[in-house]
Amino acid sequence: MELRTAGLVVLKNRKLLLAYSKNKNAFYLPGGKTDNGETAVQSLIREISEELNIVPLAANLEYYMHISAPAYGEQKGTIMEQECYLYELNETPIPNAEIGALEYFDAAAYKLQPAQVPGVIMLIQQLQQDGLID
Repeated sequence: MELRTAGLVVLKNRKLLLAYSKNKNAFYLPGGKTDNGETAVQSLIREISEELNIVPLAANLEYYMHISAPAYGEQKGTIMEQECYLYELNETPIPNAEIGALEYFDAAAYKLQPAQVPGVIMLIQQLQQDGLID
């Protein structure tokens, strides 16, 4: 089974912004599932406005990478296919819906989390290879 998603990559001081899902008890990339008929950008704007109370402009989203990884917290065998977009956050996000907290992580800090999302690990590795986070 395939799960199409879109994620927002926000970097600050060489750290990655992650959102804590109260439903899945883990920090993951802000964003979510792409509905039928939606583009990745449309779903990302919808999800971010619901989760963080900000509305990113499509023109300010810069495509970064595609992640294919086991979908955390979903039925076994489900593969997440995620389009990731860089975004320079100038607004102040306010956690909403299932988001319990927002926090910036470097690779070492994320490794200390009790629950680690495979897609986030892949993203962090790429960000490190690209010299964008520690």
